[in-house]
Amino acid sequence: MGPLKPVVFSDFDGTITQEETFVGILRKFAPEKSRELIPRMYDLTLSLKEGVRILLESVESRHYPEMLEIMKNAPIRDGFNEILDYLDSRKTPLIIVTGGLEDFARIALRPMLGKIHSIFGLRVNTDGPRLSVISEWASDTELVSKPLILETVGKSVSANPPVLIGDSVTDLEAALSCPVVFARDRLARYLQERGKPFLPFENFFDVRQSFSEMFPVES
Repeated sequence: MGPLKPVVFSDFDGTITQEETFVGILRKFAPEKSRELIPRMYDLTLSLKEGVRILLESVESRHYPEMLEIMKNAPIRDGFNEILDYLDSRKTPLIIVTGGLEDFARIALRPMLGKIHSIFGLRVNTDGPRLSVISEWASDTELVSKPLILETVGKSVSANPPVLIGDSVTDLEAALSCPVVFARDRLARYLQERGKPFLPFENFFDVRQSFSEMFPVES
């Protein structure tokens, strides 16, 4: 029997990026709605499904090119390129699951896309005066159901249990049901409050070190 090769799922905003880029863009282009709704999503009194849709669909479509331009310079967390190389050397797929927009992740990570298995998130239609959300992975509470993606996509890629890396509210439901979770920032606090074990991290060098200890390569 060979070494265990789990599939790795990573959040994007605030996890791969150093900052909550999606939240920052919403605050820039939908400031009033953001002030009202983002705190409610963080304290879990407003569903992500409702809040994210309202926020995105309040943004004028003419701003979308500017939003993409901002993402070109999104700062990436230390060690991400290195962990991509490490996982690739182990033939372990890394899949990005973002509660934000797929386009944002693709444009920020364009030099690294060849090392990333796939990206799942929201898309938008820009034909009308305001953005219109397109979601293929919605649940009752989320526009992007990460538990559904981990279950469906994970099983199609690997028979082994998934590993999740995340930082905030969009990762909570998936983290509660995932056997191995790397967490920082808000997600770490949510999991502490719920008694769910997790591995803390600040950068992807931390993740690589813990991952290599949990899933050693047979010599």
